[in-house]
This record gives sequence, C-alpha cells and structure tokens, in this order.
Amino acid sequence: MNTNRGDIRRNLDWLTIFLYGFLVLLGWTAIYSAGYDAAHTGIFDMEAEHAKQLIWIGICTLLAVVILNIEGEFFIRFSPISYLLSLLLLIAVLFIGKKIGGARSWFGVGAFSIQPSEFAKTATALFLAWYVTRTGIKFNALSTRLIAATILAIPAGLILMQPDAGTVLVFSGFVLAMYREGLSGNILLAGFGAVVLAVVAILSGAATIDYPFYGEQSGIWTMMIVMLFFGILGIFFVRSFVLPRKRKRVFRILAFSLVGALAFSYTTYVGIEQILKPHQRERIYVLFGMEVSNPDADYNIRHAKAAIGSGGWFGKGYLNGPMTRYDFVPEQNTDFIFCTIGEEWGLFGSLIVVAMFVVLILRMIHLAERQRSQFSRVYGYSVASILFMHMLINIGMVLGVAPVIGIPLPFFSYGGSSLMGFTILLFIMVRLDAERYSVFR
Repeated sequence: MNTNRGDIRRNLDWLTIFLYGFLVLLGWTAIYSAGYDAAHTGIFDMEAEHAKQLIWIGICTLLAVVILNIEGEFFIRFSPISYLLSLLLLIAVLFIGKKIGGARSWFGVGAFSIQPSEFAKTATALFLAWYVTRTGIKFNALSTRLIAATILAIPAGLILMQPDAGTVLVFSGFVLAMYREGLSGNILLAGFGAVVLAVVAILSGAATIDYPFYGEQSGIWTMMIVMLFFGILGIFFVRSFVLPRKRKRVFRILAFSLVGALAFSYTTYVGIEQILKPHQRERIYVLFGMEVSNPDADYNIRHAKAAIGSGGWFGKGYLNGPMTRYDFVPEQNTDFIFCTIGEEWGLFGSLIVVAMFVVLILRMIHLAERQRSQFSRVYGYSVASILFMHMLINIGMVLGVAPVIGIPLPFFSYGGSSLMGFTILLFIMVRLDAERYSVFR
C-alpha cells in the first residue's frame, strides 16, 4: 500500500503523542525521586536507575519514530509471526531466563533485563485483531469464541508458569475488546459473577475447607451462602441458555446450585491452597482483612497507604517525602511508584495523573471507533483494555483494594521492557490511525 508521507504526518494523532510524552516525563521524575540518593544526584550518573531509564526513554523515542514510518499493512502481515515469536520467547524464558523476585520472567542482557511478557501483550493484540479480520465474523459462534479464547489462553498460561499473575490478569482485559465486536454481554456478567462468588467463597470459609471431607469448619451457612449465589446464577443460566422457551423446573435450579456450589468452592480451595504460593495466599487474605500467621504480610500495603495518606491534598513537595526518602515502601520505583506520586504530589497531583490515564484510554477508544478497518478497531480496543487493566490493578493494589501483585504502572514504573512494550503497543495504533482513511485487508 502506497501512502503519502505528508498525509501521514498530518493525520498523526498529536494529542496521543503529547499524552505519551508527558506521562513518560512525569514517570521519569517520579523514578528520580523514588531512587534519590544524595551521592548520585547527576542526571547521567549511570549507577542510578533514573539514568538508566533515560537511556530507555531515548531508545523508545527512536523506536516510536521507526514505527511511525512503517506502513500499517506490515503490522497486519507480521501479526501471526509476532505471535509465534512471542510464544517461543515465553517458552524459552522458562528454561534459560533469569530469576528475579521468585519469577523466571527475564532474559539477562548485560546490566539490563528484558521481560518477554511485556511484548507478548502487543503480539497477542495484533494476532487477535488479525484473526477477527480474517474471519470477518462476530463473536456469536461458539467456535469463534473458543479460538479467540485459545489465542489468549496460550500466552497467558505460559506467563502463569513463570509465575506472573499480574500480567495474566491483564490478559483478561481482552474480553472488553471482544465485547465491542459482538461478544455476548452474558460472558461479562458470568465473569463478574465468578469474581463475586470467589470473594464470597473466601470470606465465608468455603475456600479454606479441607476437601474432600467436610469438617466442622465448613458450616451450613457457608454452603447456603454459596448456594444462594449459584441459585441466582442458575436461574439466569437456565432461563437464558438451557431451556429458553420451556417452563423451568425448580429442582434443576437447585441441583445446579448444589453441584455448582461444591465444584466452585472446591476449585477455589485448590486454586488458593494448592496452586498459589504462601506469600500470594497471604496477600489475598490480607486484602479481605483475614488473619494470617505472618505479621509482616501486610507490610507493603500498610506502608503504601501511609505514604499516600501522608501526602494530604497537595503533597509534601518534590523530593520531600520522608517515606520515599527512607525506603519504607518496597519496590517503590516499580510496582509501587504511585506511592511517590501520592506522598509528594498529594491527592491533587494523583488525580491529575489518573485523569491523564483516563483521557489516554478514552482517546484510544475514540481512535478505535473512527477506524474503517476492523483490524485497527479491534487492535485499538485491545490497547485501551490493556492500559485500563494496568492502571486499575496497579493503583488498586497500592490503595489496598486489590491484591499485591507485580504489575507496572504504564510509563511510570522503572523498567525498559515495560516502557518499550507500551511504546510499541501505543505507537502501532497511532500509525494505524494515521492511515484510517484506508481499509486494510
């Protein structure tokens, strides 16, 4: 496809580019503050993380320019290859990757580390959009749903083996992109119901029963609560899918409720007690205010809340946050970077950062909706979904309303893989949007 370079430059969405640059700049200042050391105050002091991040920013700037000069048709044709390469890298990292923080998720490259899962999100978004475009169908066929689910499940499963539960949760956000393409809202309702039921099972104690034998700790009330929720879900399921045109029988709903309650509580038990590691299990219990044997299980959350709360309305000022200065919050330059924002910039500054993310996400949705190409639309919604999930989980984790899992705040958290991954993800959409008057095939 031949395109006029002058037209492409005029059609670039400069608002998105500006938001990207401004967020990256704010992120660098937060990284500088989080790792501030009086002995290493120089901007180009290579022993400091803020200097290394500057190198990544420079690399990503060049990368963005390169992407903007590549025709959109290339990304469509390259989608299956990029997906396959990402799967190969995710498999390779399980065997030859470097283990950091209990997870084998990085390739060591000299003094730097590369995390392939950050690039797998872009590759999956491209391939999912490619699949939808090739088939040209809506998500009303079971086979289509299964294939799309498989496309998402393979990289998510490999990432879970590292293990990296945070990135796996991000992959669930692709469902939002598929909803725009005709995926039934019942799927979203079922997913939300599953989350609610899991929380009920944990709080009621059904998730901690020693299966397969029920002891005194199971309790009739535990099962009744879970059965009640499954009863409601059962009514919805039977009326919507099983017998939509016939009178429903009460015993079918009760049977579904009983079997569902037992199966779900057992599945939750296996997931929490057998699959999750002890520290992950403790983080879930801490989130819901349940007692744990480790007195320091809530250390991160407790200090993160204290740091944000101490910022007040307008913060303590740049480089003046005592909890940031004395490293009270672990991983504050990566997963907990939002603590630095809350402590030094206060509620006002935090809301500005959140508002900028919201504007960027809404801008992605706007770009997606104005596309003539289905490929670009699906990809645009995937970008918006990934950014939304990262923002939601990371900030929710710092505020104590989501479990503590390793997931970066886009453009803010320290790390070259994260910044490169989001740069590629975003600027591919900017390039596709610049060719929005063309219909890719």
